[in-house]
Amino acid sequence: MGRLKEVLTNSIKGISIAGFRFPMTIVSLLAAASIIFRLIAINGTLPLMLQKLIFTFVVGAVLGMAVQFAVERFQKFSGKRVLVYGVALLLLVGYFLILLPAPEISAEITVRSLVAVFALICMVLWVPPYESEVNFNLVSLVHFKSVFTSLLYSGVLSAGIAAIIGTVDILLFNVDQDTYAYAMTVIWVLFAPVYYLSLLPRFNGKSEADQSMMEHASSYPKFLDILVSKIAIPLISAYTLVLIAYFLKIVFTRTWPSGQVGPMVLVYSIAGLLIFILSSLLENRFALFYRKVFPKILIPVVIMQLISVGIRLNSYGVTESRYYVAIFGVFSIIAGVLLSFNSVSKNGRIALLAAAFAIISIIPPVDAFTVSRHSQINRIESILEKEGMLIEGKVIKKEDASEYTKVETTNILYYLERSSSLKYIDWLPEDFEIYHDMKPTFGFEPTYPAYTGGNQRYIYVSLDGQQPLPVSGYDVLLNAFIGRYMNEKEMVNRGFEFEGKTYGLKVDRISNDEVRVSILDSSGVELVGTGLNEFAEGLVGETTVTKEALSPNEMSFDVIENGYKLKIIFQNISYTSGSGTESGMDYGFYVLFATPK
Repeated sequence: MGRLKEVLTNSIKGISIAGFRFPMTIVSLLAAASIIFRLIAINGTLPLMLQKLIFTFVVGAVLGMAVQFAVERFQKFSGKRVLVYGVALLLLVGYFLILLPAPEISAEITVRSLVAVFALICMVLWVPPYESEVNFNLVSLVHFKSVFTSLLYSGVLSAGIAAIIGTVDILLFNVDQDTYAYAMTVIWVLFAPVYYLSLLPRFNGKSEADQSMMEHASSYPKFLDILVSKIAIPLISAYTLVLIAYFLKIVFTRTWPSGQVGPMVLVYSIAGLLIFILSSLLENRFALFYRKVFPKILIPVVIMQLISVGIRLNSYGVTESRYYVAIFGVFSIIAGVLLSFNSVSKNGRIALLAAAFAIISIIPPVDAFTVSRHSQINRIESILEKEGMLIEGKVIKKEDASEYTKVETTNILYYLERSSSLKYIDWLPEDFEIYHDMKPTFGFEPTYPAYTGGNQRYIYVSLDGQQPLPVSGYDVLLNAFIGRYMNEKEMVNRGFEFEGKTYGLKVDRISNDEVRVSILDSSGVELVGTGLNEFAEGLVGETTVTKEALSPNEMSFDVIENGYKLKIIFQNISYTSGSGTESGMDYGFYVLFATPK
């Protein structure tokens, strides 16, 4: 009991000290939590201004850590703490002012902010050991242990609090469901990061208390030694052998990778570098062997990755994801060279190098978004010019353009729309919208590549939901869907009334491809009916692309029998070719019915 009391007392004391030590971080976390509380209370979409504020406070929390470590490390800042924090506050206000005019929190803003946070984290790791007696690897170990401990405690606390709230709700009285959200916000937004901060010693402190805390925080746990030496290093070594085998396969087959190897090598590089830093404080044979071999193997493996990325860039141009894969590849090669020839005491250069690359990637005109935008605009212009559709800055409509041109034009325009970059294309109409303006501008509707696997083709055709449905001349509108995997009980068979008479809509699956739609009278006799497959096959045809946003006129057909009228308007058609059990068509459609007049 005494031990538990001591642990609780020390934890509360540490959290209190962290509050005074990292004031900017604590205030930012409190502000972020209050905004999340507001989101929980309104139970809806967070207003744009609050979204911008929460981004600002997240950046402010990490910036506050970097500033405090700078104050502790550099003697010239220690007596000017208020001034240094004032400069940091001005930087944070500048970041908010950059966000302020933005019409939305776009992907570009999100990525730029995350990369900025990553750069600040690198500074948090690099500043304390800079030209000091403190070892970078030791600082990294302390942060790793603190994060792990904080996550463990927070996870246990979350489970316990959730169990208590649930038990009270079941046994005593009803608890508002928002209570869980409030509790988890307090734990993960406030407790977890503040407890993590409380575990961080003053890395450059000179007092006996600081030295004692540093010694305790930097001890290498036995379980981590086993985790790194006996588990992580063997696993990364086995992964390395797989990559080397793939590299040899490429050499013999002379078939270079076209994209799939990029993410694999990216994960390999990140994990490998993290394990390298954690193993730098170990002297067992596993760690020594790994530190000697990994950097040298990393270089050719990453070169293979860059060749793969180069193939993708040559074929499809630059996108943000390819940009970051490429820039991380260059970083990994430089890191491999540095780690191969420098002692482990110089590992801090890796954090500084990572921060430099991160900052470069968000500063125009060499940032990921500017480079990607220029690349994709140049690419679509080149495609249209070769097709004869872009002449002297003017678009020429061409209904019979090649499927390659249709698909690539659609893909690039969607990519540019998602990144809010269509406004940079001078030859596009003002306020261009893909769903409505593709055909008037280019002569064809948005066109998508069909997924192919083995001998099968997967094609999806859908209705443009923005256009009005033609219902004049019909009395009743019904909705139906039938899929290949629906059982007999799920088939559509329902009645409806019109002008005092009872009718029935019946939809039967005849085969994987064919479906028959019928309107029956009260005695079950078919008044008018039709199959769907003949029209659907004509619509899908021999195309190898997916079509979306087709007009109601293109997606409908009419049937007249004995004066009864039936109109089918397809909402979507999902087609799988082949002869297996998975082949066939699924249909979603409207049924319009009219009686004789």
